[in-house]
Amino acid sequence: MGLEIERRFLVLGDAWRAAATRSRRLQQGYLAREDGVSVRVRVVGNSARLTIKGPGSLVRHEFEYAVPTAEAEEMLTAFCGGRSLVKTRHDVPHDGLLWEVDVFEGPLAGLVMAEVELPDAHRPLVLPDWAGREVTDDPRYANAALASAAAPPRG
Repeated sequence: MGLEIERRFLVLGDAWRAAATRSRRLQQGYLAREDGVSVRVRVVGNSARLTIKGPGSLVRHEFEYAVPTAEAEEMLTAFCGGRSLVKTRHDVPHDGLLWEVDVFEGPLAGLVMAEVELPDAHRPLVLPDWAGREVTDDPRYANAALASAAAPPRG
């Protein structure tokens, strides 16, 4: 069974950019979201994945499957209207972990958020200087919620 253990933080400033090792543009949309379960399709370059995530914030079930890119793009167009987002993801290594800094576009422009996957929920985490307020438990900052938002969350 797949588990995702992830923490999310708002990002302060641009200091993280100097440490970024890779960047890629992601387009993702939500096919379904009910009872805390979401079904997402994501296109990154010439590859695509279908992801099913269970309820929760820090620890939750996650299953991912490769899908043909053309079909994923069609799903985004046909099924995800009003429930999609575009962001550029930057890989930023810090303290032995890979942080992913997402810079959002469109109606979410101005939102910059970092997430880090952990090997276990109790692993001590050394925060980089640019990591701001933790939003792991704030449902407004879940990508499934952001995909339907008209603007970044406030407060």
